[in-house]
Amino acid sequence: MWRRGRGTTRALRARRRGWVPWDRALHRPIALRCRRPPMWRIGWPALSASLPRRVRAGPSPPSAARFPIDFSVEWMFSTRTPVPMAQTPPTPPASPPPERVEDLRIEQELQDSYLTYAMSTIMDRALPDVRDGLKPSQRRILIAMNDLGLGPRSKHRKCAKIAGDTSGNYHPHGEAVVYPTLVRLAQKWNLRYPLIDPQGNFGSSDGDAPAAMRYTEARLAAPAMEMLADLDLDTVDLIPNYDETRTEPTVLPAKFPNLLVNGSTGIAVGMACNLLPHNLREICDAIVHVINHPDCELADLLKIVPGPDFPTGGIICGAAGIVEGYKSGRGRMTVRAKMHVEEHKGRSSIVITEVPYGVLRRNILEAIGEAIRRDHIKDVSDANDHSGRQYDCRIVVDLKRDADPNVVINQLYQYTPCQVTVSMINIALVNRQPRTMGLKELIRHFIEHRKEVIVRRTRFLLRKAQQRGHILEALIFAVCDIDEVVRLIRASRTRDEAIARLREKAFRIAPDHPAAASIPEPLMRLAAERPVMLSQAQAEAIGRLQLIQLVGLEIEKLVGEYREVVEEIEGYEAILRDENEVLDIIREDLFELKEKYGDERRTQIEADATDLDMEDLVAREDVIVSVSHRGYIKRLPADTYRAQGRGGRGVRGADARDGDFVEHLFVANTHDTLLFFTNRGRVYWARVYEVPEMSRTSAGRSIANLLQFHEGEKIAQVLAVKDFGRDEQFLFFATARGVVKKTALSAFQNINRRGIIAIGLEPEDELIGVAITGGDDQILLGTLEGMAVRFVEKDVRAMGRPAAGVKGADLEKGDAVVSLIVIPAGADPEKTQVLTACVNGYGKRTPVAEYRLIRRGGKGVINIKTTDRNGQVVGMKAVEDCDDLMLITEKGILIRVRVAEIRETLRNAAGVRLIRLDEGDKLVAIAKAAREEAENGAAEPPTSAGPSDPPADDTPVVEPDADVGR
Repeated sequence: MWRRGRGTTRALRARRRGWVPWDRALHRPIALRCRRPPMWRIGWPALSASLPRRVRAGPSPPSAARFPIDFSVEWMFSTRTPVPMAQTPPTPPASPPPERVEDLRIEQELQDSYLTYAMSTIMDRALPDVRDGLKPSQRRILIAMNDLGLGPRSKHRKCAKIAGDTSGNYHPHGEAVVYPTLVRLAQKWNLRYPLIDPQGNFGSSDGDAPAAMRYTEARLAAPAMEMLADLDLDTVDLIPNYDETRTEPTVLPAKFPNLLVNGSTGIAVGMACNLLPHNLREICDAIVHVINHPDCELADLLKIVPGPDFPTGGIICGAAGIVEGYKSGRGRMTVRAKMHVEEHKGRSSIVITEVPYGVLRRNILEAIGEAIRRDHIKDVSDANDHSGRQYDCRIVVDLKRDADPNVVINQLYQYTPCQVTVSMINIALVNRQPRTMGLKELIRHFIEHRKEVIVRRTRFLLRKAQQRGHILEALIFAVCDIDEVVRLIRASRTRDEAIARLREKAFRIAPDHPAAASIPEPLMRLAAERPVMLSQAQAEAIGRLQLIQLVGLEIEKLVGEYREVVEEIEGYEAILRDENEVLDIIREDLFELKEKYGDERRTQIEADATDLDMEDLVAREDVIVSVSHRGYIKRLPADTYRAQGRGGRGVRGADARDGDFVEHLFVANTHDTLLFFTNRGRVYWARVYEVPEMSRTSAGRSIANLLQFHEGEKIAQVLAVKDFGRDEQFLFFATARGVVKKTALSAFQNINRRGIIAIGLEPEDELIGVAITGGDDQILLGTLEGMAVRFVEKDVRAMGRPAAGVKGADLEKGDAVVSLIVIPAGADPEKTQVLTACVNGYGKRTPVAEYRLIRRGGKGVINIKTTDRNGQVVGMKAVEDCDDLMLITEKGILIRVRVAEIRETLRNAAGVRLIRLDEGDKLVAIAKAAREEAENGAAEPPTSAGPSDPPADDTPVVEPDADVGR
C-alpha cells in the first residue's frame, strides 16, 4: 500500500511528494524500479528497512520528474538503522576511495585459476590415495558410518541418515553426491570385496538405478572394519573438517589392501586412473613375497599374481598387456565373456554366464540385435536374458539349424561387447602428488604405510602402557602404606590439598613388609634405595579414588596388572627397536585377512590367446564369385546353379546392366585371399568374405568399394590363394602380345589395398591371364584366331615382380592371346583335355596330347577353326570328364554343362553347340566348376583354387577365366 494515497494510479504523485511505498505484511519500504539509475545512487537519502509508518524520505531530486517511472517494484534494503521520526535523515557518508585495481593478463589469470582447479580435482576428488585406495568422499563415508557405530553386527541404518551425516560433518557437497558413492561401495559387481553391506534395492549389474536413499539401508562390511582398525590409536594424522568443528583422518590405517584388491576409477584434469581389482589371496601372497624378497623381479610376482580378477569374472586374453601394465603402470588387455554351447532338441544355444567387467547385459542384447539387422551375425534366431535369482548372469543365444557355434561365438566377440578392451592405468596420489606405478611399487607403498601405522600404533600403546605402569606404581606404594595415605586424605580439606600432601610424602617399602614378596624386584629395589616421591599424575590418580575404592585395592591384583604392563612395554619397545618385528606383524595381518576373506579366482587368463582374426568370424564354405565387365562383384552359395544337359536354356543369373556382362566367375573358399590382376599389370588384394553376398539376380556391388583402381584399369584375372608361404609355387603371367613371365608366389604376400606392380607392360600391351604353377607344369596359350602354343614351364626362368617377361608365342598380325592354361605336372595327356569355346556358342574338347610340345616363342598349332559359325575364340580350359563347365553370355544367362556330354573331337575340328543363344546374344566367358553329385539337383561345394593343394586327377578345381572383353 501507499501511505497518504491509495492505488497505483497515485504512484507518481506519491513519489513526487516524497512518501515512501510501504509493505504492510513485512513492515518495510519498497521502491519503484525506474528506467534511470536508482535514486540512492544520484543523491537520494538512504532508506531504512525498519522505518516507521509515516516517515518522509526527503524531497525528490529536481530531475526526478523528468524521468518516466516504471511502476514495478523491487526490494531495496534488508536491514538499516532506523531513522527517528522527528530527525532529519543524515547526509550519506562520502564514498570510500576506490580499492586498488591490479591489471593482469587474462591468459596468466586463466592459467593460474585453472591450475588451482585442476590440482583441487586431482588431489581432493578424482584420484585415490596410494595408502588406503580411497578418494576423500569414500573415506568420509566410512568415517561417518564408523561414527554412527554401523559395524557388521549392528542394525542397518537408512542411507539418508548416512549421507546426511557425511555431508554435514565431513563432505559438504550435498547428499545427492554422497549417495551414489555409497551405493558403488556396496555393489558386488563393481567392487571385488564390497566395503558396505547393503539392504534394499542398490541397483543391479544390468544398470538399473538404486532406490532413493530414504528407502535403502546400509552398514559397514567386515573388510571396511579392517580399513578402520586402530583409527583411534594415533595411527594416522588428523586434520580439522571443513567447518573446524571436528577432526577427520587424512588416510585410513588400512590393514586391508583396498587399492590392490578393489582398484579405483577416476577422471581428473589431464589424467585418469583405472586401477583394476585383484584376488585377495594372490595379493596377500605377493605382499608377503615382496617383504621376504625386497629385490624380487616382476616375473616372480607374475607367478603369484597372474593378472586382474574382476568381480564379474570373464576371460583375459593374452598376458602381454598384463605384463606391461604391471611393469610400467599402463597396459591394455582384451577381456571376453565366458560362454559355452548347450544342445537342446537338435539345436544349439550359446549361453553367456560371465560378462566383461563394466559391461551391461542389456547392452550385449542390443548389440546382438543390431548385428543381426546389419547382417554381421546371420545364424542367430533369438537372444534372451535369463538372469535372476537363480543365475547372476545367463544370456541364451539361440542358433539356427546347422549353424556353426564356434563361428557365432567369434562373431559375438567381434560385434558385441562380449569382448572389450580394458586399460590399466595405475595412477594414485603419493604424498599428494599423482604418480604412475607398477605392481611392485604399489605393493611397496602399501608396506611402507602399514609399517608407519604399526610403528605409530606401537608408540601410542607404549605411551599408554607407560602411563598405566606409572599409575600402578603409585597405587602399589599407596596400598603398602594405606593407613598413612588414608590419614593424609582425611586430614585434607580439599582435593588439591590432599594431592599436595601426597606429593610431599616419601614412600618406602620395608623388606619385611607382608606384601614385599609379591612386589616386582625392580620396584622393590627402587623403593629400598631411596624414598619415592609421587608425581603430579600419580598423586591425582590416587586423589581421584574414593576412600572405599582405595582401601579395597588388593596388592595381588595391582602387582599382576603391573607385571602385564611391564611385559607389554618390553614387547612394544622390542617392536620399535627391530623392523623385522614390524614386518612380522604385517605378515600375520595378511595371513589373517587371507584366511577370513580370501576366495577363489573368478577371472580366467588365457596366456596363449591371440587377437581375434576376422577370419574367425566367417564360416569356411565354398562360394561362387562373379565379376562383371564393368567391375561389379558379388558372391553366391556354391549350389545356386543347378546342372543341366548340353543345349539347355539355363537359369537367369545377374540382371545385366546396359552393356555389362559377367566376365569372371570362379569358385573359392570364404577364407581364401583374392588377388585382382588388372589389364595394366597391377595386382590388388582382398578376402573372399569381404565380397558382398547377394542374390542370384543381383548385379553386385562396384569393386571400387573394395579396391582403389587407377584410372583406366579393369580386371584381367582374379585368383583365390590359400597360402603364400610355399616357395615352390609361382605366378605365371601371359599378355595379349604373347609375353610370359614367372614370379614366386611369396613375392605377392605383402600387398596393400592400393596395389603393386605385378608385371611390367609395354604401353600397347595388356595382361590377359595369370595362373598358379608348381615349377614343373606345362603351359598352353590359346589365341583369338584359334592357335595354341604348348611348352614346358621350365622354359621360362623365374623373374622379379616388376620384370617385363619374355616371349611366349609368335603371333600373326591381328591375333592376340586370350587364354592361359596350366597343365599340372604328372597329368595324363590322354585324360586331360582342353575345352575351347567360341563366341557363337560352339566349342569342342580335345586331348592335350593333340597339342605337340614346342619351345616357347613358337607359332603353335591350330586349335579350332574360327569360321563364321564358330566365331573367334572366347576361352580355353583344361578339363576332365568329371568336370562341369559354366557358360556365361553377354545378357547374363548362365548354364552349367557337364563336360562328359560334350563330344570329344580332333584338334582342328569345328566343334559342337555348347549353348543355345538368343538372338543378339553371344558367349563371353567360360569357367570350370565341380561336378554335381547330389540327387536333388544341387551342386556340391567345389574345392577352391589355391596353391596349397595342387590339382589332382580326381580333384577338380576352378581356374579363373581369361580376359574376354576384347
